[in-house]
Amino acid sequence: MLFSSPIFLFLFLPVVLLTYFLTPKKLKNYTLLLFSLVFYTWGEKELVLLILLSAIVDYTSGILISYGKRRLGLIFSIGFNISILLYFKYANFISENLIQVLEYLNLSSESALELSNIALPIGISFYTFQTMSYTIDVYRGHVKASKNFIDFATYVTLFPQLIAGPIVRYANIEKELKDRKVTVTLFYEGVQRFIIGLSKKMIIANNCALLADGVFNLPASESSAVIAWLGIMAYSFQIYFDFSGYSDMAIGLGKMFGFNFPENFNYPYISKSMREFWRRWHITLSTWFRDYLYISIGGNRKGKWRTYINLIIVFFITGLWHGASWTFVFWGLFHGAFLILERVLELKGLKISSLISHIYVILIINISWVFFRSDTMIDAFNYITTMFNFTLTTNFDFLSFYLTYEVVFALIVAAILSTPIYKNIATYIQNLNITSINYKVLSSIKLIGLFILFFICFIYIATDSYNPFIYFRF
Repeated sequence: MLFSSPIFLFLFLPVVLLTYFLTPKKLKNYTLLLFSLVFYTWGEKELVLLILLSAIVDYTSGILISYGKRRLGLIFSIGFNISILLYFKYANFISENLIQVLEYLNLSSESALELSNIALPIGISFYTFQTMSYTIDVYRGHVKASKNFIDFATYVTLFPQLIAGPIVRYANIEKELKDRKVTVTLFYEGVQRFIIGLSKKMIIANNCALLADGVFNLPASESSAVIAWLGIMAYSFQIYFDFSGYSDMAIGLGKMFGFNFPENFNYPYISKSMREFWRRWHITLSTWFRDYLYISIGGNRKGKWRTYINLIIVFFITGLWHGASWTFVFWGLFHGAFLILERVLELKGLKISSLISHIYVILIINISWVFFRSDTMIDAFNYITTMFNFTLTTNFDFLSFYLTYEVVFALIVAAILSTPIYKNIATYIQNLNITSINYKVLSSIKLIGLFILFFICFIYIATDSYNPFIYFRF
């Protein structure tokens, strides 16, 4: 069930909110748990049993750790979660590559396990990482094991952030699971954040997707450097506003129910290094890998060469986490290589101007997205070849068809809003000594703006416009 679908906006969400606020305080988690299971079952049907099993296993693991069976509880949790990830997400990938290796060696692949039609449960990468962080935190003594299964199951299945993050750690919302209060101010902040996220998705990301998908589906013989660069720029904006828009909607929904989820994006495209980019992009994932993998295998504590190896390991797994394909693995290793390069240059004392650093980051990010977006490595390298082949003639008929006013507008707005211009203006206004009358006027203008944005989104939804959601595949 997409947040941008009519069934969610005009049926599911109103019913959930009405039921939730009519429910007595002691039963609110029961209400959220029930509706979260309905939300997941709507699209995944019987696979809802898997997420319930995950909740049971990790709840039990936490109890085992709290009763002194520390290693048993930790191994039980990590073993189970890694196992279901390997089966549901990577079994086909492993099987296909094994068969290819056997055939390359002229060995019989008849006995090799060939898997097919294994359904990928939506959000499995997110909720397994979320529950593993809980067990590891209990093991490390950072949080106490939950003794209330309903509270814990609510944490695992909470529908606002269930299928695409942000990855919420138990420690972030432990107190709110037990006692939370929804004020008018918090609810309004939630609605505002949700509308902004929905607008990012419907107005910017979806229009950018039209151009990006058109370019990537275009035969190489009909493309050119201009078209290829426009396509990857459109995809860069699409993936950012699609995913950050979803995170905004999730954070907004959380506030409506009294939860404060962590931020997931902080203007990553203004970064001046790849290290900075990963402090700003998908923050809850990058900090997860830092805290639970990178530091656990030694981090940067055992010398520079061990640090480089650790970075390669982390970014290999980061790429694989995003999808069972060599394109994702290469994308992760590509980022890891430049993080290592930056460390090497830093040790040599090399300094580069801010402008050149920013251009370098944007160039590397756009090239990396080619691998992220492409189906195969061959497709990716062919696309990059086109990007840098400036002798090809531009197909202006293609551009005139795809570069509509809506798409051009979306690209311009995306370029502006990928910088903190709006945030800086809002901060400047807040710091002014505004009279109560002027404050009411500004608040009214802001409210009208939100209604206009929601109305535009409603038009897109009502006309059943192009509405892909790329993070469902993860």
